[in-house]
Amino acid sequence: MSKLFESLTLRSVTMRNRFAVSPMCQYTATDGLANDYHATHYGRFALGGFGLVMLEATAVSPEGRITHGDLGLWSDDHIEGLARIASFSKAYGAVPGIQLGHAGPKASIQRAFEGNGPLDELDAARGELPWPIVSPSARPAAKGWLVPSALDEAGIRKVRADFVAAARRALRAGFDVLELHYAHGFLLNAFLSPLTNERDDQYGGTFENRIRLPLEIAREVREVWPQDKPLFVRISAVDGSRIGWTVDDSIAFSRALKDVGVDLIDCSSGGFGVFEYPSGYGFQVPFAEQIRHEAGIATMAVGLIVDPHQAEAIVASGQADLVALGHEALRNPHFPLHAQQRLHAMRPEAPYADWNIQAGWWLNAREHRLAKWGPWTPGASDELSN
Repeated sequence: MSKLFESLTLRSVTMRNRFAVSPMCQYTATDGLANDYHATHYGRFALGGFGLVMLEATAVSPEGRITHGDLGLWSDDHIEGLARIASFSKAYGAVPGIQLGHAGPKASIQRAFEGNGPLDELDAARGELPWPIVSPSARPAAKGWLVPSALDEAGIRKVRADFVAAARRALRAGFDVLELHYAHGFLLNAFLSPLTNERDDQYGGTFENRIRLPLEIAREVREVWPQDKPLFVRISAVDGSRIGWTVDDSIAFSRALKDVGVDLIDCSSGGFGVFEYPSGYGFQVPFAEQIRHEAGIATMAVGLIVDPHQAEAIVASGQADLVALGHEALRNPHFPLHAQQRLHAMRPEAPYADWNIQAGWWLNAREHRLAKWGPWTPGASDELSN
């Protein structure tokens, strides 16, 4: 048995293997409500053998959405659709997780596949109007982005309350893992980064001040999230610019998050329009490894992880506790099951035994027929039909 297919237990929640689906926005909700698309989209990953199925960034408030198509959890009306996804994931052996976020200076834009720019007249014609956006300072996330307003004290209190309320609803919806989104230039990342946080109050300036709000939210969410369920935080381990947030900052911040009860750091990077680091296969894995060892906390690695042997090496060498697949999961929702077949000597009489029974039964029968005839070659169809 490879390390990749060992179970992982965090608090009382056990994942069947070390594969996670990385949160990826689908921009397909209406008024934040999950629909049939979301149920089908996430269900295929549970059937595909992932240990953890993490839902996309789910807004804690309407103004915290990136686009009009984002999922939301700012009201009880959102619970039912999300509960359907969580229930299906559990029924097929996956742990359901959900990521809560606030887009901050990256809010109020078009869906990625509709332009990814400011909302315009065409958007307005279909009823999708822009809304005011906020950030720690009146500074855009990067060149060309919208200029936000600086959050005042009342706004900060509301953001804190919105995260806590959304966490309570996530529990009612049946999720077993909760992740807070502190990465990619969104609101809490903008508080962390010296590139966007120019405040001169208790939430800006020094490192201790810049981590204050994200740390307060993590602490308050931990108080309402059950003690037997794990809490994750996704961070940008580096901003991208070498004069911004560094991996050493991430290590110190991860230690502080661990102290308030966070169980795992999901190690991503970037978000401010520039990336001055290598960006090849597994480019964020070294961040996960360094944080894991120097902060003494579990980590999840993500970023151009595309091969089973690559994923196995990451976990087996102790670089990370989980590997998260994003684009590769979209390309191959059955990646964990295919990886298992490549890495393990499967039982020849039932190589699809670990697939969901509705598919595995058929595939095992097909395998026996294929074994009789051998591999297909050009012209084989004509030969077999004679």
